Amino acid sequence: MANIVLTTLNARYHHSAFGLRYLLANMGDLQPETQMLEFGIKQLPIEILSEILSHQPKIVAIGVYIWNIEQATKLVADLKRLRPEITVILGGPEVSYEFDAQPIVEMADFIITGEADLVFPQVCRQILEGTPPAQKIIPAPTPDLNEIKFPYDLYSEEDIANRVIYVEASRGCPFQCEFCLSSLDIPTRQFQTQRFLDAMQAMFDRGVRQFKFVDRTFNLNPKVGRAILQFFLDRYESGLFLHFEMIPDHLPDSLRELIKQFPVGALQFEVGIQTFNQQVTDLISRKQNYQKLNDNLAFLREETGVHVHADLIVGLPGEDLESFAAGFDQLVNLKPQEIQVGILKRLRGTPIVRHDEEWGMVYSPHAPYEILENRLLDFETMQSLRRFARYWDMIFNSGNFVKSAPLIWQDESPFFEFNRFCNWLFQQQGRSHGIALTQLSELVFRYLTEQRGLPGEQVAPIFWNDYQRGGRTDRPHFLRPFKLSSPQKRSLSAQSPSRQSRHAGL
Repeated sequence: MANIVLTTLNARYHHSAFGLRYLLANMGDLQPETQMLEFGIKQLPIEILSEILSHQPKIVAIGVYIWNIEQATKLVADLKRLRPEITVILGGPEVSYEFDAQPIVEMADFIITGEADLVFPQVCRQILEGTPPAQKIIPAPTPDLNEIKFPYDLYSEEDIANRVIYVEASRGCPFQCEFCLSSLDIPTRQFQTQRFLDAMQAMFDRGVRQFKFVDRTFNLNPKVGRAILQFFLDRYESGLFLHFEMIPDHLPDSLRELIKQFPVGALQFEVGIQTFNQQVTDLISRKQNYQKLNDNLAFLREETGVHVHADLIVGLPGEDLESFAAGFDQLVNLKPQEIQVGILKRLRGTPIVRHDEEWGMVYSPHAPYEILENRLLDFETMQSLRRFARYWDMIFNSGNFVKSAPLIWQDESPFFEFNRFCNWLFQQQGRSHGIALTQLSELVFRYLTEQRGLPGEQVAPIFWNDYQRGGRTDRPHFLRPFKLSSPQKRSLSAQSPSRQSRHAGL
């Protein structure tokens, strides 16, 4: 039994609910009365409801996000229909903005908007004492980070063994990109550096070797960035893997020197570029120095072992197909190991809506609120770009076609040649999901030999080498007619997750 149940629905099992752990860590004397329950969006709603009610709670608090809004709405509806006396509290970005007329908000008892670490336990105490807040919508004032307790000891041994371990050294974002919820945050605030590093030491002592930093701008403050990198460099051992989001045009020499010292595969940088069109950048209030960006990406690829994951967005106001294609080609030539082609989303509260009329922006009203078309990209073109993004992820980003994928656009425009391949592949399959790797490999091989006219004897050894990157030794039937080397025994490095290891050629 627990008076308070903290819960959410994660997108996948290996994700962990970082926000719930923060709330639980800061419950104070209410912590013994609080139970944290994590579920997945694919679990049966009735089973989730049963597990929650088995604790006989008086309060159920639910973290609501873009990926679980539909399931969370059904959960709250069933919960209030079955046990209307239970107080339901909602929090999270999906209910922190534009909450009027949201069904889930109408059904809930209270909504806490913003960073609820310190406000949530106060609200729970009021409810349990019989003096609940008078207002339904409770804005949380920005908390003093020195008053917030870290949640890291709430990661269980199962979490450490099987889930992503999220950490943060700062909150907020200094930029105001109009498509991003971080544009609504106040400027970046840092946790006290030594306190944070002490917490990381405790995690390291428990066996954590893969850390995913959720900071929006780990390299904004070079002094803090250096301290964090030096901490992990001093403790480096095989299996250490660190994921950071970085500002692409801000990489001073003091950070470069430390980054160069990490072995291949130990660091992954997520680099949000979004567009190479300066006019589009200005439209969406984004600040970006493209010359420094190019220099920094060249440095990361040519002088370090960093795995670079770069982001572009389809559908931004003012960006037509030719502009996006030019930016995509420019990014391919900078050689990041992964390029995430994202579809623009109209997240609640973001000021991107100010462009709706001028640029004819039409978004789906259903999560994840992706753009359907705009004045420069009609619906059919947008659908084609969705398939492009999916196929690119399956083929290039997966690390299964590291050497063979570039043959698709060899010496020509990566965007237009890969798009031509996408159109052919969709004609063959009629879908962009559920294609087995062996089948996909055969299709790519056929395209290269039949459509692009490359000799099978030239393509087959490249394919065979790529096919073995994941540790596979079975020879696909379409490669059997060719004289190829014997299978090589390869073990994926424990240095980094397998996708990154395949890109590294390990």
